[in-house]
Amino acid sequence: MSSKRVPFYQKRHKHFDQSYRNIETRYLLQEYAARKAASRQAISYQTSSSLGKTTCRLCARRFHGSSEEESQEHQKRSLEQTSHVSEQRRIRFATELSSLEQEIRTARLHAREELDKVSIQRMVAEKMALERYAVEETISRAPEILVRLRSHTVWEKMAVKLFFTVQGFPTPVVQWYKNEELITPASEPGKYRIESKYGVHVLEINRSSYDDTATYTAVATNVHGQVSTNAAVIVRRYRGDEEPYPGGVLPIRLPLPDVCFTHFDVQFLERFGVTFGMEGETLVLRCGLLVTPELTRLRPRAEWYRDDVLIKETKWTKPYFGEGQATLSFGHLNKDDEGLYTLRIVTRGGVNEYSAFLFVRDADALVIGAPGAPMDAKCHDANRDYVIVTWKPPNTTHEAPVIGYFVDRCEVGTENWIQCNDAPVKICIYPVTGLFEGRSYVFRVRAVNQAGISRPSRISEAVAALDPVDLERLQTIHLDGGKQIVIYQDDLEGEVKIPGPPTNVHASETSKTYVVLSWDPPVPRGKEPLSYFIEKSVVGSGSWQRVNDQVAVRSPRYAVFDLAQGKSYVFRVLSANKYGISDPSEITPPIQAQDSIVVPSAPGRIVATRNTRTSVIVQWDKPKHEEDLFGYYIDCSVVGSNRWEPCNHKPVKYTRFAVHGLETGEKYIFRVKAANAVGMSENSQESEPITVQAALTCPSYPYGITLLNCDGQSMTIGWKLPRYSGGSNILGYYIDRREAHHHNWHEVNSSLTKERIYTVEDLTENAYYEFKIAAANIAGIGQASEPSDHFRCEAWTMPEPGPPYDLTFCEVRNTSLVILWKAPVYIGSSPVSGYFVDYKHEEGEEWITFSEKPTSHRYLKVTELEEGNTYVFRVRPVNDAGIGKASDVSEAVLVQAKPDTKEISSGVDEEGNIYLSFDCKEITDASHFTWAKFYEEIEDHEKFKVETIGDHSKLYFLKPDKDDLGTYSVAVSDTDGVSSSYIMDEEELERLMTLSHEIRNPTIPLKAELAYEILDRGQVRFWLQAESLSAEASYRFVINDTEVADSDTHRIKCDHSTGVIEMVMDRFTIENEGTYTVQIHDGKAKNQSSLVLIGDAFKAVLAEAEFQRREYLRKQGPHFLEYLYWDVSEECEVLLLCKVANTKKETAFKWFRDGAGIELEELPDLQKELLCLTIPRLSKKEQGEYKATLTDDRGQDVSTLDVSGKVYDDMILGLSRVSGKSASELKIHCTPEGIRLQCFLKYYTEEMKVSWYHKESKISSSEKMRIGGSEEIAWMQICEPTEKDKGKYTFELFDGKDAHKRTIDLSGQAYDDAYAEFQRLKAAAFAEKNRGKVIGGLPDVVTIMEGKTLNLTCTVFGNPDPEVVWFKNEKLLELNDHYVVTLEQGKYASLIIKGVSSEDSGKYSINVKNKYGGEMVDVTVSVYKHGEEMPDVKPTAPGKTRLIPADPAQEPAASKPAKSGRK
Repeated sequence: MSSKRVPFYQKRHKHFDQSYRNIETRYLLQEYAARKAASRQAISYQTSSSLGKTTCRLCARRFHGSSEEESQEHQKRSLEQTSHVSEQRRIRFATELSSLEQEIRTARLHAREELDKVSIQRMVAEKMALERYAVEETISRAPEILVRLRSHTVWEKMAVKLFFTVQGFPTPVVQWYKNEELITPASEPGKYRIESKYGVHVLEINRSSYDDTATYTAVATNVHGQVSTNAAVIVRRYRGDEEPYPGGVLPIRLPLPDVCFTHFDVQFLERFGVTFGMEGETLVLRCGLLVTPELTRLRPRAEWYRDDVLIKETKWTKPYFGEGQATLSFGHLNKDDEGLYTLRIVTRGGVNEYSAFLFVRDADALVIGAPGAPMDAKCHDANRDYVIVTWKPPNTTHEAPVIGYFVDRCEVGTENWIQCNDAPVKICIYPVTGLFEGRSYVFRVRAVNQAGISRPSRISEAVAALDPVDLERLQTIHLDGGKQIVIYQDDLEGEVKIPGPPTNVHASETSKTYVVLSWDPPVPRGKEPLSYFIEKSVVGSGSWQRVNDQVAVRSPRYAVFDLAQGKSYVFRVLSANKYGISDPSEITPPIQAQDSIVVPSAPGRIVATRNTRTSVIVQWDKPKHEEDLFGYYIDCSVVGSNRWEPCNHKPVKYTRFAVHGLETGEKYIFRVKAANAVGMSENSQESEPITVQAALTCPSYPYGITLLNCDGQSMTIGWKLPRYSGGSNILGYYIDRREAHHHNWHEVNSSLTKERIYTVEDLTENAYYEFKIAAANIAGIGQASEPSDHFRCEAWTMPEPGPPYDLTFCEVRNTSLVILWKAPVYIGSSPVSGYFVDYKHEEGEEWITFSEKPTSHRYLKVTELEEGNTYVFRVRPVNDAGIGKASDVSEAVLVQAKPDTKEISSGVDEEGNIYLSFDCKEITDASHFTWAKFYEEIEDHEKFKVETIGDHSKLYFLKPDKDDLGTYSVAVSDTDGVSSSYIMDEEELERLMTLSHEIRNPTIPLKAELAYEILDRGQVRFWLQAESLSAEASYRFVINDTEVADSDTHRIKCDHSTGVIEMVMDRFTIENEGTYTVQIHDGKAKNQSSLVLIGDAFKAVLAEAEFQRREYLRKQGPHFLEYLYWDVSEECEVLLLCKVANTKKETAFKWFRDGAGIELEELPDLQKELLCLTIPRLSKKEQGEYKATLTDDRGQDVSTLDVSGKVYDDMILGLSRVSGKSASELKIHCTPEGIRLQCFLKYYTEEMKVSWYHKESKISSSEKMRIGGSEEIAWMQICEPTEKDKGKYTFELFDGKDAHKRTIDLSGQAYDDAYAEFQRLKAAAFAEKNRGKVIGGLPDVVTIMEGKTLNLTCTVFGNPDPEVVWFKNEKLLELNDHYVVTLEQGKYASLIIKGVSSEDSGKYSINVKNKYGGEMVDVTVSVYKHGEEMPDVKPTAPGKTRLIPADPAQEPAASKPAKSGRK
């Protein structure tokens, strides 16, 4: 891979979007604009010239218009001048055309001059920038000290100047330190003066004092490195007759110069810690600052660095400094953002900085198992149509290994991503060809494994497809007056047509899949654009093959693909322009397609060391093969989990890394692998397991020094533990003292004191003293505390007690905490009787006393505090003399429970020992578990034992009893206040002691207690089952305190494999009432189980046993295997069923109902066992008691079923269930009374639970809504329907569980059709009711003797009254004296035939009709002569009565028959 940096012209190139990339389009637009401007100027010039150069442009236009008008008038007047006018027009057109061409030439000339001027200016600027960049690169270097600091020894009140000289570029920033503490002139105005001029730096110390004796260090820093130098300054103090001032120096106090702030004091108030993020998230690193002095016009500069590289504002990162804070915002996190972030506040006086690491893990994969996204996509060697893209591989801890990468490109200004390679490239470098010159591109990379494709990497910076050789062809010509002319080298070459061959053809990149060829352009090359053709040849073949035959190459770089592995090739390049092709270049040496670098070997020995409570330092040796390493990936795993997690997501280049985010107290192992462009190395060997704990350091300083007693000659002081022990036990303390206003400190103790209370002897009475204390551990002596307050050495004689001391806090929860203290050393005139505890808000002024009465203990649980608030506390002692001196105010305590707060738990171990247990993951080597009862450390080793293993501690109760009731607590030292308490009350202790007794006195566990079981013959089986029994286990049954032995009446046995012990009693009688017990012994374990059968419990068992015995006897003969039960068939038949058993041919079976036998067509077949009696249609008349009997010589059995009441109701529900499933959809049926909705069922009876609904309202049967049904139809009739009856109707049949519903929508067209049909039927019924008809009176046949009078009389009806017409043999009967017709009262019609004769025989018909219709009734009349037998005459077909429809219109008067009149 090329190591060239991105050229400066690429950094400063303006990447325009697509609409401005075409250079020809830009030139065309400029030419068009220039031509229009020149045209306007030319017209103005010509017009003004023709008017004597005094006519304005507007007047010229007016004059030109008036001339045209005159010529047109003249043309109208004279046709002879037509040819002359045409000639004038031709001449004018030719003149205008020539002027327009002149304007275009002028505009082109001006445009070309302006473009050339702009191009030359741009080339000069870029050349100067290139030269400036080259100069800066040559002079850039790290700081180097030329003259170092020298040590000085001076007298007090003399001035000291320290000088040193440093050089470097950029100019180094210098900071001065005194004993490794930064010197800030603003903190002591006039004390220090810092100067810097021409690389010479000066620190002046004015009026030096004895305290200025120190080691002074100067540190010079720039971006390339850091150097330092130091010197000692010793200030001597005058004593006795020594000369106080050197010669020539007068003891005159010189005036101090004015304060000039050349240094800013910067304090970091809020600091960003180690941060964890995920790709795609937004994040802000924030640091609160206090800068003094705060000057508006002179402010420090905030700089952000990632891995010591300055971060500039981009679309990914946005730094901000102001309003007391410095922030760095990430709009979209990527793994590229992972690294060590440093905030540097740069001032004229020095640099303040703070650093922390940012971890960025992979976003969730788009495909499960796909790798993480690659990172750090960059572009190199950009040319006109070619660029090399590189990237870094992702860490694949969980996923399958990466098998390749896809490279995508996108033109700036578009969102169209194009994949550059068809097959995945296996190394982290790829040459992208086929770019368009002058266009800008961005690139991204995606990783591929067997599971899928990763998310894309962050897009690269935009790169332009430009030729860097163009700038090298520029030459600068210096003229007089400091002017320069920049021209192309082509202008000096003369006229060159065919270019020369390229030179220096070589392979700049090689891999298994491609070779990148590079060459230098030909010299001379000519002014015409060049292109190149590449040819290859297999070594020894002698034939050449054109590689880029289709596309010409314009860049002096080209990637050749499709090379056979293992074969060597030679290459040559030809240059070409429009005039022709050059000769081939020199042939390259043989080149083989192979990777120039190999996969790195695994890193060497890996060592993990402690760092903090959540981090570990991992170091490793470099791999043996470390060619072009990108860096290293570190993985970690909890010991025993066998699951590896990535520690970093971006390769680190150094061999030491701090792994953060680990769990305190857990054991981890680590491994490392190296990465380069070819791939990942093998994993290194795993490190030794390490527990996450803080590293060993010196302890922090003690604090809270307080005076506890004083007798005038000595003082007793106390102090608190250091907040941080340094990771090991504190061995003791050193105490220094000094009198007030003295500078020298004196040792109090030459050897360590282990207690935190000490009496300082040999003090001067009434003198003031101050003390400072330093703690020591195995790592050394820590920093000394701040000097205490001034304590007066005056004897205490007050009667009240002195102050309590060593206030500590534990069990801090959301609304409470426990405060502990130690008793006063000075008790006053009487013993201390109690204590008051006061508290207040940290910023508050009023103290609140927690309880009105003093507490006698040296601890107190303070409750009802506000969560999230900070409080301070104090304790006041009380004796008989009154309230004594209050303790020092405690440090502020935040009342808020820490996350994952753990509590004490109780339990019993396998040996029956009662214990309290507590776990603490945050322990260090210096941590101790301190168990206490009533907050006093437990020291009674006869009753308690403490056992601590690692982070787990237990308090064992050796002799538990009621004296052990109370509050137990545990505190873990050298942690952030980890503590807890546990109240052992009487109930909890009893539970634990019971459990302990069960463990120490084992019992045989039982799967099942003693129980009984009734067997088929009425025998009773008593049994229990143990978890397990050995072969040596013994047992016995005891009934009413009497042991029962195995016998015929009591059969006892045990199955050791299953643990079942049983006893079977052959006959269970009234004498067996009592208590049954089984006792088991198996080694030391034992158990017993009892069963009490007395009273009702015994009676139930006895009854069941007797029943089973009777059942057994019953089943010896024919019997019912299943007694009578019922079922409903799919045809809605009720089936009475029973099963019989133990029958034979002689067995008789009969059915009875209410004591009466039921005769069946076929005798039941007893061989089928299942017998059935069918009730086809169930109704109330089928109710009764049904009985089935079985009889033979062995006995009789009877089964009965009462089909009434609930049984009958259940049968109806069963019928409803079957019928409801068969229900059809609702149908509309119209009747003369209204619209009927009906549902067809297999069976329907009124006892079924049927409901009808209109919309959501239930319908009750009424005159309006009639509900009814038949055997197979359920219906509801809407009488005289109206508009209100429209809507949805629902039929519901409930079967006891489910409701079978059918619905229909009676509205719209359905209602209209039904209503019309109803009206039609109603009208038809009305007509049928009121039409003319014969009600009765006429016989079918009349036989009469000749000579007699025949009277045929009948009753007629009709509304209105009908017309009556008589016919004979289908012909109208003519009325005369022989035939007389009468109609009385409008309803009695008669036909009288007087003196009948044989001619009167025939068929007579009466026609009764009104407007609604009528009917015709026939009567057959047979006349026989006197003396003849009466003939047997039958009526003629087709029948007696025939209907007559109503006439739509009246018949003609001539055809009307004779009508009978009314009487």
